Amino acid sequence: MKLLLKSAVAAGLVLSATPIAIAPAAAQVVKGIGIVNYSAVIANSNAYKNAEQQRPVTYKAQLDAAKAKKAQVEAQLKPLVDKFNAESQAANPNVPSLQQQANTIQQIEQNGQREIQSILQPVALSSAYVEEQINDKIDEAIKAAASKSKIGLVLTPDSVLHADEGYNLTQQVLNELNAVLPSAQLVPPQGWLPRQMREQQAAQQQQQGAAAPAAAPAATQPATSGR
Repeated sequence: MKLLLKSAVAAGLVLSATPIAIAPAAAQVVKGIGIVNYSAVIANSNAYKNAEQQRPVTYKAQLDAAKAKKAQVEAQLKPLVDKFNAESQAANPNVPSLQQQANTIQQIEQNGQREIQSILQPVALSSAYVEEQINDKIDEAIKAAASKSKIGLVLTPDSVLHADEGYNLTQQVLNELNAVLPSAQLVPPQGWLPRQMREQQAAQQQQQGAAAPAAAPAATQPATSGR
């Protein structure tokens, strides 16, 4: 039985998205219909590509710290893993001891992964911030490209089983996106959170507000004595 290092500790620190190839657009086969590869537009946009190039420089300190932490955790784990693997190959392995060792290794690995994620949190926020800026403009780019090409119906490749290349509107949308958003801000403002988290916080605050008492209890009126 072998125990291998896994997860973010043994894996790479940052996975860069590979730009998706965009086929050249041809004349529309049927006027009024277009297909747009949403992911390809984002990955090939100037704003996204420039941010991917700038981020390793801007966040070099965090990336270096995460790399160092990864190496430290791996160095700490290696003798434990080697010991576990060696003892597991014994003729009569001590199962309780092996289980305890496995738990220790897993705990160290999980703690290391959490620390690395914490170190890289500013990098992750930067990535989310750039993508949100692009997403905020991509609908505008799609509408502009559709209007110029006289397209009334825009589909995604996932919703189409087959289409001639003439229906491809992706390049036109990319051109429009590059025009409305030539670059994106790389560093988010202090305290910025991704849209999903902002919406969750807003929903929680709304629920808390609805659960609060609508009004304070009315004051007790003094009793009046009749004549």
